[in-house]
Amino acid sequence: MSDSMSDAVLPVVEAPAVLPDEDDLCHPMFRNAPSSVSFKKLRKRLLRNVRAAIDDYNMQTKGRKWLVCLSGGKDSYGLLALLLDLKWRGLLDVDLLACNLDQAQPGFPSDVLPRFFEEHDIPHHIERQDTYSIVKEKIPEGNTYCSLCSRLRRGNLYRIAREHGCDAVLLGHHRDDILETFFLNLLHGGRLATMPPKLKNEEGDLMLFRPLAYCEEKDLAKFAELMKFPIIPCDLCGSQDGLQRQEVKAMLQGFEAQHKGRTQVMFRALSNIRPSHMLDTKLFDFQGLSLEDDRAGDDSDDAEGCAAVTALSQNFLTMHDK
Repeated sequence: MSDSMSDAVLPVVEAPAVLPDEDDLCHPMFRNAPSSVSFKKLRKRLLRNVRAAIDDYNMQTKGRKWLVCLSGGKDSYGLLALLLDLKWRGLLDVDLLACNLDQAQPGFPSDVLPRFFEEHDIPHHIERQDTYSIVKEKIPEGNTYCSLCSRLRRGNLYRIAREHGCDAVLLGHHRDDILETFFLNLLHGGRLATMPPKLKNEEGDLMLFRPLAYCEEKDLAKFAELMKFPIIPCDLCGSQDGLQRQEVKAMLQGFEAQHKGRTQVMFRALSNIRPSHMLDTKLFDFQGLSLEDDRAGDDSDDAEGCAAVTALSQNFLTMHDK
């Protein structure tokens, strides 16, 4: 990735206030981090995006405690590192508890994460629950494990959060995950929905946050590589080929290869929704809309939609290339 690309900032939000440049005073996790200019730019870009998501969705409240979920993958390592970095800089006033749910997958290196936490002075909780056997028993061979695995994991994480007095559970889903989920729902679920950056659980006692919502997967992958995180592969959904999510990922990568910046335009659309220009009668009162209605109309998208979208795309791509 070139330096010009690595400096690109998602157009979804304006960059927050300048981050303190105190690389010599850092969290223990960053003591052996690269000192190159390119790494510092990457780190600051990820920090800006995480802080922007936290601010935009009002995730931070003083005196709170967050359960930060670590699977051992690149994204969850990145999430924890960036949150610790913000906290170290005095930009995040919450307590953090790292948590790994050991799902008893065969061959899972159960010593890796505890050692990592201890080496870097990170408060943590490790819990072993054999959800692997349940998933393998309940899901027929060849079917997707993700749905049941996710429900079992989420239930255990909510319980652990309550036991440790946490107000929120934090997951490492990034911008690409959110966009892929939108297309999965569109193409296979017949609905317009995705992973929200902020969600309240069904019981109403915990929040679920995704602070990496504005971060690109390629940035997180490069960050994990340079930070030399001890990555642990997944032997459940990560071991299956031909999944619908992988197909959608390949589709989006194809769009991006043909039209640079297109996926960022798509992602921006998720925060630029007009219910009056969709078809959902539960979101907009089409029944009550009439000439006698006091609400002003807006037919610009009907007459000028194509031109507006083209102009938006061209403007964004021009900014993206600078």
